[in-house]
Amino acid sequence: MTDSLRILTVDDSVSMRALLKHALASNGFNVVQAEDGQEALDWLAINDIDVIITDINMPRLDGFGLIEALRGCERHRDRPILVLSTESSEDKKARARAAGATGWIVKPFDADKLVAAVRRVAH
Repeated sequence: MTDSLRILTVDDSVSMRALLKHALASNGFNVVQAEDGQEALDWLAINDIDVIITDINMPRLDGFGLIEALRGCERHRDRPILVLSTESSEDKKARARAAGATGWIVKPFDADKLVAAVRRVAH
C-alpha cells in the first residue's frame, strides 16, 4: 500500500523541511529528512527508502550531485527521485533529467499535487 511509503526529503531550509514533513506525514507517509545531498548519501549508505524528494541548491552536495551519485549506485539506480526547487528554467530541468531525476516540482508546492506525484512515481 502506497501510504506506508518511506520518503527521504533533502532540503537545506528548515522551514521547507517542516512544510514537506507536514504535507507528507499528514497523508500517511513515513518521512525522513536530510539537510543536504551529503547527509542524504550518508544516510542512504545504511538505510533504505522508497522515494527521494530533493532540492537543487544546497551546501556541500547539491541536488544534481546527489542524483548523479545515486544513479551511479546499483542499489539506488531505479529509485524514484523528485526534484523540488524554486528553479524552473528549462536548462536546469534538462540537467536534472540528464542526471536521472524522475520528475520536477516547482516551489512553492501544492501539497495535494506533491502527494499525487509521490504516489505516481512510487513502485
